[in-house]
Amino acid sequence: MRTQTMAVLVTGVALALGASGCATKTYVQDQVGQATKASDAKIGEVQKQVEATQSDVAALKTSDSEQNAKIAQLSDTARDALARAQEAGKLAKGKFLYEVTLTDDAVKFGLNRSELSPEAKAALDAFADKIAKENKNVYIEIQGHTDNIGSAAYNLKLGQARAETVMRYLNMQHGFPLHRMNVISYGDSKPIADNKTKAGRAQNRRVALVVLQ
Repeated sequence: MRTQTMAVLVTGVALALGASGCATKTYVQDQVGQATKASDAKIGEVQKQVEATQSDVAALKTSDSEQNAKIAQLSDTARDALARAQEAGKLAKGKFLYEVTLTDDAVKFGLNRSELSPEAKAALDAFADKIAKENKNVYIEIQGHTDNIGSAAYNLKLGQARAETVMRYLNMQHGFPLHRMNVISYGDSKPIADNKTKAGRAQNRRVALVVLQ
């Protein structure tokens, strides 16, 4: 009887050890499986971060490419404005954004005058609203142009006066800081239309606002 009892105990212990071994093996496998999943998850996160970084780099390259293409299409005066602003160190990024041209037939500068008409003020109000909505720290070069009626010296002064009038309006009415604006006159040296026609002269009597960042 005693011998049988011992045999039962030994068998029970063996079974218990076997069950324990199986449980331990299963636990280890579970832990390894969880660790593998965690590792795979981390690797996946890293891959996503790498892909995101690559996308950012690609976007930057595309942005630079687009900017270069945009610069290549600029008017001579807009390209000059960008170069002047970069040389003066007034730009954060040195990027051309866009150019707005106010021609005489649209804003109606008076003949040989630099005062702003109601149409000119309305056009500048719309321009200022656009800048405000974009919420960007921009740099603006205001360029005065004239037709070829009158002497070159007179037209230089007239172009300068018109550009300065626009700058004062943007500063006083819309709070544009003076240090982020510059004026220059080209007089009659940069026509965009034929000065032999009335319509052409109206196009050449203009103020161009070159917006840079």
